[in-house]
Amino acid sequence: MRAHIICWLFFIPFSLINSNTNNFVVNGYCLGQQRSLLLHLKNNLVFKPEKSSKLVHWNQSDDDCCQWHGVTCKDGYVTALDLSQESISEGLNDSSALFNLQFLQSLNLAFNDFRSMIPQELHKLQNLRYLNLSNAGFKGEVPKEISQLTKLVTLDLSSLVTSHHSLKLEKSNIEMLVQNLTDITELYLDGVAISASGEEWGRPLSLLKGLRVLSMSSCNLSGPIDSSLAKLSSLYVLKLSYNNLSSIVPNFFANLSNLTVLQLSSCGLNGFFPKYIFQIHTLKVIDISYNQNLNGSLPDFPPFASLQYLNLANTNFSGPLPNTISNLKQLTTIDLSYCQFNGTLPSSMSELTELVYLDLSSNNLKGPLPSFNMSKNLTYLSLSLNHLSGDLPSNHFEGLINLVSIDLGFNFFNGSMPASLLKLPYLRELKLPSNQLSGFLGEFDSSPILEMLDLSSNNLQGQIPMSVFQLRTIRVIQLSSNKFHGTIQLDIIRRLSNLTILGLSHNNLSVDINFRDDHDLLPFPKIRSVLLATCKLRGIPSFLRNQSTMISLDLSGNEIEGPIPNWIWQLESLMSLNLSKNSLTNFEGSFQNLSSNLFTIDLSSNKLEGPISFIPKYANYLDYSSNKLSSIIPPDIGNYLPFLNTLFLSNNSFKGEIHESLCNASGLRLLDLSYNSFDGMIPKCFAALSSTLRMLNFGGNKLRGYIPDTISPNSCALRYLDLSDNLLKGTIPKSLANCNKLQVLNFGKNALSDRFPCFLSKISTLRIMVLRSNMLHGSIGCPNSTNDWEMLHIVDLASNNLSGKIPGALLNSWKAMMRDEGVLGPEFGHLFFDINDNFHPKSLKDVLPHLNKYLAMKLVKLIGNMSRSILDQGFADDNSVDLARYQDSIIIVNKGQQMKLVKIQMAFTYVDMSNNYLEGPIPNELMQFKALHALNLSHNGFIGHIPSTVGNLKNLESLDLSSNSFNGLIPQEISSLSFLGYLNLSFNHLAGRIPLSTQIQTFDADSFEGNVGLCGSPLTNNCKDNGVQGLPPASESSHSHNESSIDWNFLSVEMGFIFGFGFFILPLICWKKLRLWYSKHVDDMLYRIIPQLDFGFEQHEGKRYRILRWRY
Repeated sequence: MRAHIICWLFFIPFSLINSNTNNFVVNGYCLGQQRSLLLHLKNNLVFKPEKSSKLVHWNQSDDDCCQWHGVTCKDGYVTALDLSQESISEGLNDSSALFNLQFLQSLNLAFNDFRSMIPQELHKLQNLRYLNLSNAGFKGEVPKEISQLTKLVTLDLSSLVTSHHSLKLEKSNIEMLVQNLTDITELYLDGVAISASGEEWGRPLSLLKGLRVLSMSSCNLSGPIDSSLAKLSSLYVLKLSYNNLSSIVPNFFANLSNLTVLQLSSCGLNGFFPKYIFQIHTLKVIDISYNQNLNGSLPDFPPFASLQYLNLANTNFSGPLPNTISNLKQLTTIDLSYCQFNGTLPSSMSELTELVYLDLSSNNLKGPLPSFNMSKNLTYLSLSLNHLSGDLPSNHFEGLINLVSIDLGFNFFNGSMPASLLKLPYLRELKLPSNQLSGFLGEFDSSPILEMLDLSSNNLQGQIPMSVFQLRTIRVIQLSSNKFHGTIQLDIIRRLSNLTILGLSHNNLSVDINFRDDHDLLPFPKIRSVLLATCKLRGIPSFLRNQSTMISLDLSGNEIEGPIPNWIWQLESLMSLNLSKNSLTNFEGSFQNLSSNLFTIDLSSNKLEGPISFIPKYANYLDYSSNKLSSIIPPDIGNYLPFLNTLFLSNNSFKGEIHESLCNASGLRLLDLSYNSFDGMIPKCFAALSSTLRMLNFGGNKLRGYIPDTISPNSCALRYLDLSDNLLKGTIPKSLANCNKLQVLNFGKNALSDRFPCFLSKISTLRIMVLRSNMLHGSIGCPNSTNDWEMLHIVDLASNNLSGKIPGALLNSWKAMMRDEGVLGPEFGHLFFDINDNFHPKSLKDVLPHLNKYLAMKLVKLIGNMSRSILDQGFADDNSVDLARYQDSIIIVNKGQQMKLVKIQMAFTYVDMSNNYLEGPIPNELMQFKALHALNLSHNGFIGHIPSTVGNLKNLESLDLSSNSFNGLIPQEISSLSFLGYLNLSFNHLAGRIPLSTQIQTFDADSFEGNVGLCGSPLTNNCKDNGVQGLPPASESSHSHNESSIDWNFLSVEMGFIFGFGFFILPLICWKKLRLWYSKHVDDMLYRIIPQLDFGFEQHEGKRYRILRWRY
């Protein structure tokens, strides 16, 4: 019995093996008909055998087609066919043998190049459950017959955004496509042009109850996101990026409890992002980047959260980073760049041990940098463009052996550069520009593969270590704007064969360009960007003429003399040229048949003379200012510059009329012709100029006539208008009120005759108004105006004929003057103007959409073979001075001196009404200007006391009330103005003791002269105990008078008459100029010595005269 059992057990395995073998033969061996169909399919398909890994191996001599690559069978029938990535270009049509494979359940044709429509005969494959036609090169309308494949579980029609062939779903809409696909769980339609509104695509999809994956990026979908999608409770993956949803993010997304992937990048989302979505326990990936109007903040993250990928870049998220971010133990990627996050970086970030990618650049983060030395997998770290500070401890970076790129630029880090960074074995990019690093950069042993070293704009000193020029793999050396000194032999870069960018500008270096040009030496590398400004070159390096691939060249400030060599214009790749601040005298050679592609040219501050005979046809930015140029050839240059955006020709010797062809340069946004000798009228096309230009400066010329009053409503784009220091007359054009974005208006130093321009209060953006030295007259009140000058903070009305009292209502409308920095905090930064609307490029790719299409194509062609990191680095170097923004200057009188504000602080607040005929007391409203920095009311007819409320002007730095009729005591509150650096109260009727304070006693006696009743320091006359000036006693004066026996009063009258008439009165009668001089100075003398006299004003024959009169 036992023997039978053992025998039976022995034979069981063999029987099982035999059974399985028979089953394999039945299920797996290819049926002849199936094999024939596959061979027929192969013979009709056009593909590249050298790129094929499947079809090329299908062989007629191989009977078992089930063993062929890409083929899966069941019971001898083909059930799955994978022909992906076979480089198929043709041969799939409605008669294809493919559609006779009736048992086919899975078909994968992805990543081919069919260049045809999807065959309608697909509907014959009724057993299909998985259909993948992604990136297969199909184009045209998606056939409605696909909706007949009712067993489909997965449908993938997606394509890359960059695909040349696009599918459309327009005639057969999304509802028709999915109406029968009730079993579908995964739907991929990325890149299919659907063009449907939120309800049109949302409602049909909401009926697919079992849907787990919905991927519809780049489908031209519109919003809003329909609430019916809340029914898709089984969703695991939701991808709707790159659509124009223009929608809020619905709260019901937080109820999708199975969600693992949420991608809504670049969708035009707005409103506030629901915090609870971050707390979905299953969520691993969230990408809502590039939604600039989407607000939100990060919540407290729960323990054991699943999040692995977090991308909020380029949104309006704000607030601090929560300490609970350390609960995201699985987090590998964080990109919060270009948001509004603030506060300090939580030290708990050090616990994110799985971190691979961290980008927090361009936020408002501050405080010290936490250590990341526990994040051993970290490859990319960027914290640039923040307000981080403190030193960079070397141990923060030790052990980061996988780190490839680190960017801590544009912060406030100080101390020395951490030595551990240069020792990281795989480091390729080290960027620490625009910090406050100091000390010496010693010799170092760095990463053997370092490609980018950017330490520009710090305080590093000493000599540049030779280690820098021994980095064989280095591509970018950027050490500009430090304190390095010593001499560099320029030919040392011969050994750096990969060098692409060399930046040594703005140090105290001497770069020696004299070297042997020996053919046996190594050639110079093919450099794309050479930045050697202020390097004491004294010449143009000769090797540059052979740099045919050079894109950017900056040799400014190098004492280079002589002509500009002609070969510079022949470098076809050169796009940016800066030779400013040298002593160049002329253009060399002929300009015929040149093929220059220069976009930006800066030749300012040289000694160039004569005509401008060559301007590159693709020029976008031209600065020829501060030379001795006298003309342009041809004069109608505006007709030949279709791409010109910015033109500086100021401070030259141009003369004649301004050519109207400039109005034809439709792309022009900035035109500065100031400080030349242009005459004639303002061009008649002034209205056309104002409709496109953002900045227009004709100041400092000899223009005559009237300012055109031709600006139509909604047609003015001007932000800055300067017509100052010309010979213009007439009135201020009322159509200027249509320039509703104007920020600076400067009409000073002309002959305009008008009343105060109340209509300008309609321009709510106006910040600076300069109307000094004209012939404005009348009151400065605006009784009929209801508008406020919300942003006005510089007002200069000096040297006009304005009269009357200063109305309190007008002062109350100057709201910016009342800003209380103690409550609101100071306003930082300089006033600048965007030359192009909504143009704030962060990298080179952001520039392209704003360029003319032809220029963009030229640019891409010139830089096509450069890596993105090199391009962005070059872009950052070339835009260290932002050419897209304009900062101009104005001339004011401050602290008793004329000064030029080169960069106008947004916080600087200034009022000058001096040299007018204003009168009455100082309005109380003026004393509410808490933001005021300078006030000048001198040379007017103001009376009364200086108000004690002057102590409200806590920010006042300059106060000039001289040559008025103020009386009484100097208020003690002036001594509390701790910032006051200039004070002039001279030639008034002030009396009493000068207040005692450290501040006031530092001023010269000149600040108080002409006030006979004042006493005390800094004046030499002392005060009596009662606080008045010491005078001789009345009794002594009387006594001395009585003892005299001669009537000296009578005698002095006789003598004065005789001598005065003979020597002075007769010339006064006969010589008008002397008579006027005498009258003015005698009036001033009498005004100073007789307190009862005061100045007044009278009209006579249409003219206004100043007269002396008794004070009442």
